[in-house]
This record gives sequence, structure tokens and C-alpha cells, in this order.
Amino acid sequence: MSGPARRVTIRDVAAHAGVSVATVSRALAGDYPVHPSTRRKVLRAVRELDYVPNAQARALSVASPGAVAIVIHSVDSPYYAYIAQGVEEQAAAEGRLSLVCTTGSDPERELAFVQTMREQRAEAVILVGGVVLDDDYRERMTRYAHGLAASGSRLVLCGRPPLGDGVPAFTVDFDNTGGAHAITAHLLSAGHRRILYLGIRPGNTTSDTRVAGYRAALADHGVAADPALEMCGDFDRRSGYVTMKRRLAEGPRDFTAVFAATDLIAAGAVKALREHGLRVPEDVSIVGYDDVPPAEDIGLTTVHLPHTELGRAAVRLALSGRDPLAEPPITLGTHIVVRCSVQRLGSER
Repeated sequence: MSGPARRVTIRDVAAHAGVSVATVSRALAGDYPVHPSTRRKVLRAVRELDYVPNAQARALSVASPGAVAIVIHSVDSPYYAYIAQGVEEQAAAEGRLSLVCTTGSDPERELAFVQTMREQRAEAVILVGGVVLDDDYRERMTRYAHGLAASGSRLVLCGRPPLGDGVPAFTVDFDNTGGAHAITAHLLSAGHRRILYLGIRPGNTTSDTRVAGYRAALADHGVAADPALEMCGDFDRRSGYVTMKRRLAEGPRDFTAVFAATDLIAAGAVKALREHGLRVPEDVSIVGYDDVPPAEDIGLTTVHLPHTELGRAAVRLALSGRDPLAEPPITLGTHIVVRCSVQRLGSER
């Protein structure tokens, strides 16, 4: 088995472009006068050799022996904040600096951050949360994963599925399908058959796995899935509120229970139900997913995810020295937290 590819140096670029090392340095710095044709030769050599300038690593020069970068959708969501906390705790225990990058759910920004972290020689790059794995994204991220591996870094996919065979990336995820199956079965066991699902994001890996668990539980209980009971929406409180308001305005209520894809969606939906004069759980039962604030505050029955442990596990894998191609995906278990938002049909308090 061959070792890692030799890192391309500035001397290699200079030889490839037919110029001096000093000229390459000046062309890349951008603040020295370099003839345009010479600059073009240097930049072409950089592209052809896939050279990563060492100058880009200066921002991380204080990090010894390296840095762990966590790339998340946002910092204002408890889901991401708890995972980031786990990453930071484990990275600190390992003597590493943590860097947090936010994408606003923009896959282009995520890809750009991965490339930047490679240029800055981050020791590990941890990508958190669901993603739409279309062909273009998969191809580009696969290429970046190989680039990170070649430069001695490690990519960890955290809370999302693998990119495919032969991609040098670790994977740590939750059992989203199992958790969604269990919470749906909880509602079904309480006698509910018309269960409204809020928060479908077609193509998103987190959404797809949770919806799969919901549908599988219905099938296991002999209940036909009704597309009219599946509503698209984002994973935030506002979406839960707006979507539920719209549903209630469409006509007579045709559901007895709600499965909200996140606790934030559930919180928004509860507010809309109450404004409509409906009580939880006496009139409508509701469950969530994640077990983050405000689940406990509103007495929400939900699926608990070990967020902090997921972040810790991601760092441990990244710094373990193991070969990501030889490591199977790690799946952390989930469990239901029963509170007071579900009532058995036909029972009264």
C-alpha cells in the first residue's frame, strides 16, 4: 500500500512555470509588481499541480499541532450549537483549536469552506447536518475529500450519510430512521391513525431519513401513507407556525396528531394550534425530534439525539490516525423522551 502523495511545494511550481521561487511568491502575494504574462504562467502551474500556498496557513500558525474546523448551517439553532459544543470540548481535550464556519445552508459556501480549510492546513474538517446530495455536490466534495487526505487532513461527515465507496471520509450519524419509526409508533400505539407530518425537505438527507421512518412505521401498523398528510417546510419555528396556520385554514381538521420533523417546527405548530382554539394534547397530540429547547419547556414528547457525543466522536475519529477508507460509518442510537404532548384517543384528562 503506497503512502500519501508528496505535497507539492513552491519550488515545484517555480520549476513548472519556469520562473524563480521569489517570482512565484510575489505573483501569489498579489502586492508586488509582476508582469501579467508571468503571473498567468504561475497561476496555471498552481492549477495544474494543485498547489496549496503555504502562505494561506499563516492564520493557523498559532494552532499547535493543528486546528479542527466545524462547518455548520447556523449558530442560532440548538441542534448545531450542541454538536459544535461536543466538537469544541473534544478538540480542547486533544489540544486543538476549534474554528466554526457557518454556511446559512448554502452548499456553495460549504464547499468553499472545505477548500479554504484545506489551504489553511486544518487537521480535520467536520461537516454537520443534512445536505442535498446531488451529482454535482457529490463529485466536488469527493474531490475535496481526496485533496484533504492528500494534504494530511481528515474529512468527517457528521449527521449525514457517506459520499460513497472509495471516498476518504469518516461518517458519524444518528439513527434518524429508527428514531422517526419509534416516535411514529408511539402515536400509533395511542390510537392515532391520521398523523400530519410537518417539515419535509425533499432531497435533504436528514429529512429523507426521518420521513422514511415515519412511513415505515405507518406500513408496519397497517396504515396507508396519505400524501395529503405530508407537508413541506423548513426546520425552524416560523415554518412550523406558518405551515400549521395554512393547514388549519384549508378546512375541517383531518388529523388527530402531528409529527414535527424538529422541535422548533413543533413549537411553531403548537402556537398555531392554540391560536386556532385547539388544546395540546386534548384536541391534537404532537411530537417532535431532536430534544432541544424549547421541547422541555412546552412538555413535548420527542426523539432525543446525543448531540454532544456526536461532536466528540467526530473529533476522536478525525484525530485517531485511522484510515477513513477502512472505517465503517458509526451510527449513534436515539430514544424517545415521553412528556405530556400525546394523549390516547378516547381518553380524557
